[in-house]
Amino acid sequence: MLIEAVVETLEGAVAAERAGVDRIELCANLGVGGTTPSTQLISAVIAQAKHPVFVMIRPRGGDFVYAADEIDAMIEDIDRARPLGIAGIVTGVLGADGGVDVESMRRLLSPAAGLPFTFHKAFDLAANLREALEQVIELGATRVLTSGGAATALDGAVAIAALVDQAGERISIMAGGKIRDNNVRDVIARTRVREVHSRFVDEAAMRSLVKVARGN
Repeated sequence: MLIEAVVETLEGAVAAERAGVDRIELCANLGVGGTTPSTQLISAVIAQAKHPVFVMIRPRGGDFVYAADEIDAMIEDIDRARPLGIAGIVTGVLGADGGVDVESMRRLLSPAAGLPFTFHKAFDLAANLREALEQVIELGATRVLTSGGAATALDGAVAIAALVDQAGERISIMAGGKIRDNNVRDVIARTRVREVHSRFVDEAAMRSLVKVARGN
């Protein structure tokens, strides 16, 4: 069971690793769902992290339908972050029709070629999750972060399980959305995911989640 912690500070990243997580998702502004962190923060975290660091590429809070100049800014963010040693990126763009904006995603993935890529929870706002999954697979994403279109991963467990079945071995489905130590085993059992994602709150809470998720 792979456990990813989403953090917004260097201290949080270091503490999450001490707690036993396998991967870090680094963001700024988690209060609005996460935005692109500064190059200074990315550099600091990578300098101390022992595990892979994936970086959020998102220019603002709000919806996931972006104007052309926002896509340009996201490409510039990837160009700045990649030389710092990031292990992957986390991003997602939707079209006004509610589907994945494939053209914009291809523009973003060009400077990220060769890096693993997570399509983040913009996925849950897609009009049709099954169709969106096929679009994300076609783009070459490594994984999808999803709560199954629900407010929490536990609430969306049935939908997540259906996505796991649809995905097969083509892409990893990572469950995320209010996952804590008191529900992580239920989420895993109901969805059959092999990766879970949780926001870092403090070291003790993350250590407890890691222990429970791994059945220790």
